[in-house]
Amino acid sequence: QVQVAESGGGLVQPGGALRLSCAYSGSAFSHYTMNWYRQAPGKQRELVATITTEGSTNYEDSVKGRFTISRDVDRNTVYLQMNMLEPEDPAVYYCNGQLGNIELWGLGTQVTLSS
Repeated sequence: QVQVAESGGGLVQPGGALRLSCAYSGSAFSHYTMNWYRQAPGKQRELVATITTEGSTNYEDSVKGRFTISRDVDRNTVYLQMNMLEPEDPAVYYCNGQLGNIELWGLGTQVTLSS
């Protein structure tokens, strides 16, 4: 069964960094456009970053210059490097894969900033 699973969330100080991982299990990973979304309490889920099958990337404005999405085809994994974390960043972060009308979602990983 094709699925994705996130890891790497946790508690970090403001201005700190975390790297999230999304492990893909199944075949045809290289054919999927991969995305990271996030959802904070009381807010809608929003798209944070995208990486296409060709390796092109796109970011939500508030994370540009701070977050980097990448993919390792050999490891079937997508990463989200998050630097200079800000008070607006804490949320549950979700990995999403898209291929035609196929859409995969993970269960999410929590990112929290310490006070």
